[in-house]
Amino acid sequence: MARVFRRALIAIGSAMMAATVPVSAWGQEYRPSFHPETLKGPPAGKPNEVLVLGTAHLSGLPANFKPELLAPLLTRLAAWRPTEIATEDLSGLQCDSLRRYPSRYAATVNDYCYDPTPAGQATGLDVPAANAEAERLLDTWPAAPTPGQRRHLAAVLLAAGERGSALVQWLRLAPGERHAGDGLNDVLVAALEKAKGRRNETNLIAATLAAQLGLERLWSVDDHSADSPGPADEKAYEAAIMRAWDNPATASRRAGEDRLQARLAEPDGVMAMFRAYNDPAGAMLAYQSDFGAAFMEPSPQGFGRSYLAYWETRNLRMVANIRDVLGRRPGGRLLAIVGASHKGYYEAYLNQMHDVLLVDAAIVLR
Repeated sequence: MARVFRRALIAIGSAMMAATVPVSAWGQEYRPSFHPETLKGPPAGKPNEVLVLGTAHLSGLPANFKPELLAPLLTRLAAWRPTEIATEDLSGLQCDSLRRYPSRYAATVNDYCYDPTPAGQATGLDVPAANAEAERLLDTWPAAPTPGQRRHLAAVLLAAGERGSALVQWLRLAPGERHAGDGLNDVLVAALEKAKGRRNETNLIAATLAAQLGLERLWSVDDHSADSPGPADEKAYEAAIMRAWDNPATASRRAGEDRLQARLAEPDGVMAMFRAYNDPAGAMLAYQSDFGAAFMEPSPQGFGRSYLAYWETRNLRMVANIRDVLGRRPGGRLLAIVGASHKGYYEAYLNQMHDVLLVDAAIVLR
């Protein structure tokens, strides 16, 4: 089934290669002569390697998906041995910033940011102070921290708005040490216990893998600073985008997803899903069904082009956050876990960076 899905992706992607290139009003299209992707070094020391893992959002999978089915995926990712793991989450600092601009970001905060107030009250730290304290603790972190130190760091990370990293510390504790104390109260303990089983890729893949590998934190690299309340004529905007999305590529994409999800409980079902989502042809199918279709929609207000601007801006800023992480400890291996629609943009933008070498997900997942 995965091979059939892959052939369909390749066929649709190949059909799009004949697209025309517009010419500027000033004459022949200009192309820059500087190509940073061709200037890869080699650097002194090990290169920065990045593996982009495109994923379905696990919270949206049907009931036949069970967390234990992720074991083969976790085994393969652990064998690659990433030194950093980046997730599609907003950082506590960005959420703190967005909260200060409610007229633009109230809906974004409601949808993507959790309330760190209980942890702030327990630790006496607001979000900026908690982030500074977490960085200070991690900079001097001992090789063999005590359970109390881990509980305290988990509390500070919750106050910092870094729930995924707090869960890493919680999972690194022996089960008998997962209790209140050292800044964690009963409310925060309950939140961490609930997070262990929450069906999302940050908790079930990233945090679980980080704890297994002995990592101390995750990196929240999502960005929603390009969000806005939307156009004045929201109904017309939505109608235009929905019309753009009603196309053969979308139908093919949905059919492929339905086939993959129907067999999730089979022995190789989850791996088949991840292999399909990380197939190179998937980026073109996502473009055709979604962003490219919106780009070409003909509304005089340019609704689709505004939507595309948001999407490209978001991905550029996400990749900038990843590049920032890579610069902290050059020569590492970073696993970036992100919704599959982002994968093509992640890889295209990351590939422009001098000091980034991409890793083929197909090799890791086979």
